[in-house]
Order: sequence, then structure tokens, then C-alpha cells
Amino acid sequence: MTRVPRPPVIAVMGHIDHGKSSLLDYIRKANIVADEAGGITQHVAAYIALHNERPITFLDTPGHEAFKALRTRGAAAADIAILVVAADEGVMPQTLDALDAINEAGIPYIVAVTKIDKNNADIAHTKNSLIEHGIFIEGMGGDIAYALVSSKTGEGVPELLDLVLLASDLAGLTADPLASATGFVLESTQDPKRGSSATLIVKDGTLTLDGFVVAGDAYAPIRFVEDFRGTRVERAGPSEPVRISGFSKLPAAGSLFSIAKNKKEAEALAQEYAKASAATVERDAAVEGVAELPLIVKADVAGSVDAIIHELDKITNERAAIYIISSGVGSVSEGDVKSAHASSGTIIAFNVAVDAIASELAQRDHVSILSFSIIYELSAEVEKLLAGCVPTITTEKELGRATVLKTFSSSAKKQVLGARYVSGILAVGNRVKILRKEVEIARGSIKNLQQARADVKEIKTEGDFGTEIECRENAAYGDELVAFVVSES
Repeated sequence: MTRVPRPPVIAVMGHIDHGKSSLLDYIRKANIVADEAGGITQHVAAYIALHNERPITFLDTPGHEAFKALRTRGAAAADIAILVVAADEGVMPQTLDALDAINEAGIPYIVAVTKIDKNNADIAHTKNSLIEHGIFIEGMGGDIAYALVSSKTGEGVPELLDLVLLASDLAGLTADPLASATGFVLESTQDPKRGSSATLIVKDGTLTLDGFVVAGDAYAPIRFVEDFRGTRVERAGPSEPVRISGFSKLPAAGSLFSIAKNKKEAEALAQEYAKASAATVERDAAVEGVAELPLIVKADVAGSVDAIIHELDKITNERAAIYIISSGVGSVSEGDVKSAHASSGTIIAFNVAVDAIASELAQRDHVSILSFSIIYELSAEVEKLLAGCVPTITTEKELGRATVLKTFSSSAKKQVLGARYVSGILAVGNRVKILRKEVEIARGSIKNLQQARADVKEIKTEGDFGTEIECRENAAYGDELVAFVVSES
């Protein structure tokens, strides 16, 4: 086994609108020759850029859910991260979320201070913001490298890529190009012509036109391999992104993949994984008093499905919970609507259309289909839906109490009683319970109160009084009258 240096795989992460996509776009356009890129048309969710004649693989989905998925399986999707912080805002909540993910993965990172070309850019404030949140950059008491960049002019981008290559050298990234390929699934999608397809990143070994790719419980014959430009290639080495089509089912983003020699071996590995997963996955038992919000999630690609479910996991309520009935890639189908109708669920459609038959069926069966193109708007709407299905808790608060001394008259609905004040306040209009030996026998309401033969609105002092109660059961000597109010929360 001969290990040689391999190119780094880079994830660009940070707060929304801090310039992650703009930075990636500039790197891609400035460092990939136009004719090689085919007009910079992306075929997969990652690409290779050259800097100082050295390749660097960028994950073209900032903050990709695969990054999180791989952490849970003991391997990092990226070797190095670039933490993007805008010079006009400084550290923001999602910056810290990204930093937590980087630290959890245990990989080195570089800070890119973006938008330095903006009029309201405040680099000094941004640096102080980094220090305040424990990001100790070089020159300010720390050793975390950083670069000041503009994605519009390209200023500072070469320096940033220099830092990436330096971090790669320090990390000592190596691979054995002669070994059988292993790596992870970055993205998967349902291609109308090619079926279930996936973008893979080779982390070790070399992928060739031989055998089967096995990712989780999905597998595919390696009939052809496309590189990041969409060009068919015969092999792909360490750190290279490729696209494989013809999977038995959509592999999950973040799944580790390996190579099987033949279909029989591939099927056995996939079945073994499926059995292991089935043994460990069990839906939590419903908790009494906790309502469920059933959802069906459909999205354009598997990574979007994972990201949506990850966001929905953050939405919590003490008295209600989100339950994902099913999730998948592709347009909303007739089957989705039928499933939602059977479970009184709502369909969440992210960047996908609704089939004509499904739309007609949804209208007929009053199934709600909510379409979104922005994940934060989706989260906000689901949070409202969850709040709306919270079960109402009714509580009773005792207001006052008295003891029945005598029944003066009674009818089918009303009775006039003599009573003695015990505690609290009893008022005209209050709802009232009649307790006999602490057991409730009836409920009614107070229609009138008299004290010293004068009508009063309430009784709140010790002594005897008269009351007219509207109630279908007659009270008797020794029974207790309990005035109460009902509140809902």
C-alpha cells in the first residue's frame, strides 16, 4: 500500500447572506478554464478548482447536510472548512452554528472575511466580533488563519486559496490510489432519464468502470462515470467528485460508499445495511397529551430533503411534535396525496411541482400542499402549523366556597338555598359545582345572591347568605358550593 498526497475537500460554511455562494462562484469562474467547465454549467454538487497548479475540491453546497450526516458516521465530509463572516455584520447566530459543526467534525478551518468592498464594511469590528466569540485569529492572540476577500473584485481570494493549500499540507492528507474506491454521497436526485443518480466524493482509492457502488442500502452498477463537468471518464481518483446513475434506490446524502465486485455482493451488502438500520430505527411511542403534526416532505434533491428534516427537528413544542410520514425526491404524486389524506397530514413541497392528478385529488380530499423555495420560510410556516395543532389544556380555578344550610325551594332547573361562607369570593354569574362528601354531583351557575335580605353581586365575608342557583340536581344540607372559572391554555 503506497499512500500519496491527495487534494483537500473544502466546505464553505457560515451565516446566511454572508457571501458563501458568491465566494464559491468567483473561485469557480476564476480557477476553472471556461472550455473545461463547459460554460460553467454545473452537473454535480462539487467541482475542482486549480490554484498554483494544485487541485482543490469544493463542495458546491455551502453548509451541506451531508457534512452533518457524515459526522454521525465517524467521518468528515470535508477535510478543511472555510468559515465565512461578512465584514458588514460580523459574527451572527448561524456563524456559530457552522463553527459548532466544524469543531464537532474536528477539522481545521480558515476564516474568510467577505464583503470588504462594501461601503459599510467594518473590518476592525468584525475582527473584534470574532475574538468575542472565541475565534482567535492570527494577529489578535490566536493562530486561526484568515483572509480579507471580495467576491466582486477577487481581492484576497488568491491569498485565501494559498491558506487552504497550506492547511492541506499541514493536515498531511493522503490516499492510496491503487486501493478500491471509498468515500461518501454528497447529493442524490431522481433523474427523469437516468433514474436514481448520486454525486460521490472519492476519499480514498480509485473509482473505475468495474463492479458496483454500494451506499447504505442502495447500489448501482458502474456503467459510466461523469466528472464535475459532465464529461464521461474512465476513472476518478482521491478527492474527485463524480456522478453515478442507475441506483436501486436513492442513496442518502452523507452515506459512505464502497465498491462490490458483482451484483450479488452488492445486494448482500445493501441488505445487511438495511437490516441493521431497521433494527435500530424505531418510532418514539406517542406521548399522552402530545399532538402530532403529520408531514410528507418532497424536495428536488436528497440533500434538500435531509436539510429540511434537519431544520424541522429544531422546531419543538411541549405539547405537539412533528411526525414525518414519509420523505422523498421528486414531484408530489397521487400516492403522496393519498398517504396525506389517510393520515390527515400536510404535504411540504420544496422546489418541486405537483402532478396534475395529485393536484386534483388534493382539492377533492382537502389535502393541504404547501410549496416553498426558501427553507427558512418553510420552517416558519411549519412552526405556525405545529403551534396550531397544540391541544388546548383546560384548567379550573376555585374562586370561592360555601356550605349549604337549607333548601328553601327547588324546581327542575333552579333552587333557592341558604348557605354559609367558607372562603374566597362567590359572585353572580360564577359557574358553580355542588360537592357531596367531596364528590361532584352537579354543575350550574349562580343567578342571584342575597345578604341581610338585600341583593348583592358577591359574597366575600363570613356569614350566612341566600343564593339562587340554576342547576338540574338539588343540593342538600352539608353539600358544598364551589364557585370556579375555567381557563384554556
